[in-house]
Amino acid sequence: MKRPVIVLTGGGTAGHVSVNEALIPVFDDKGYEIHYIGSHDGIEEELIRDGHKEVTYHAIQSGKLRRYFSMKNFSDPFRVGTGVLQAYFILQKLKPEIVFSKGGFVSVPVVLAAKLARIPVVAHESDVSPGLANKLALPFSNHIFTVFEQTLDYLPNGKATCTGAVIRPEIFSGNRNEGLRIAGLTGEKPVFIIMGGSQGSAVLNDAVRKELGTILKSFEVIHLCGKGNIDDTLEQVSGYSQFEYVTEGLPHLLAAADFAVSRAGSNAIFELLSVHKPMLLIPLSAAKSRGDQLLNASLFKSLGIAQVVQEEELDNLSMMDLFNQLTMEKETLVEKMKKVANTKSPQMMADLILSYKN
Repeated sequence: MKRPVIVLTGGGTAGHVSVNEALIPVFDDKGYEIHYIGSHDGIEEELIRDGHKEVTYHAIQSGKLRRYFSMKNFSDPFRVGTGVLQAYFILQKLKPEIVFSKGGFVSVPVVLAAKLARIPVVAHESDVSPGLANKLALPFSNHIFTVFEQTLDYLPNGKATCTGAVIRPEIFSGNRNEGLRIAGLTGEKPVFIIMGGSQGSAVLNDAVRKELGTILKSFEVIHLCGKGNIDDTLEQVSGYSQFEYVTEGLPHLLAAADFAVSRAGSNAIFELLSVHKPMLLIPLSAAKSRGDQLLNASLFKSLGIAQVVQEEELDNLSMMDLFNQLTMEKETLVEKMKKVANTKSPQMMADLILSYKN
């Protein structure tokens, strides 16, 4: 008997893949044949191909959705058109019951193709304000789930539901001793984990490394610095451990950490919230983004579950002072975190998605 088919899509950053990664084992247990449509060279290809052998990966053309002038803005619409055709033929061959889109520029041609093929689409938005890809895909989607209640204000009535964040179960299975072993740290001092997102953050990297000597007198540091951002001169520094990016070992590193300094991508900060890590958020500035991280960080700050500093302020502030301030607020932050967590298990989310299938 042929297994039912589901198609997942989303990419560009790890945040557009992580929810799909959490759902893959659930759909596999439910007996689904799982296919993923992504780009040729995005992070989604690496994460899905390397980490999920039970998934068949299909690469299509896709253009980047830019808010600034670039000559590629004239050629990318043709790439999107090619991607729609490629996705359409893939979907016609697979005949999935449903397409689940996590957003990112590669999802747009997939959602358009699904509409042409009359396949239901469910989308997911992690940030307070919908991303451009989800805005474009919304008219062609049957429903969109959101992490934040406030996001519903941006969406049509009756077409959106707030479900809260989807948290990978393995996030809760981290072991502190294993995390310290992976990082090569002793744990004799409080441990900070620095998270600049899947692409890394030059702003965070520079701010931490500039004061590293002072910081390491009081703390140990796990630094997720992004691809190509390892500083070879710091490889042997005691109390400091740097990684480009971590997937399977992340739950252990989070368990080893007492505090976190992070960008304000929704998936990352909800995972920190779920394991009650006091966090200092340094969101991407409006000049470098559409402002989604600023809204995420502002909401977390208003709830009293995070401290927030704008990246433009870092030049005039001491990271050591910010670290110390976070340690002093630990008990208050953790107490409030325990009261506000709103999450869905991957099993619950999968059932909601499948309720819209053909």
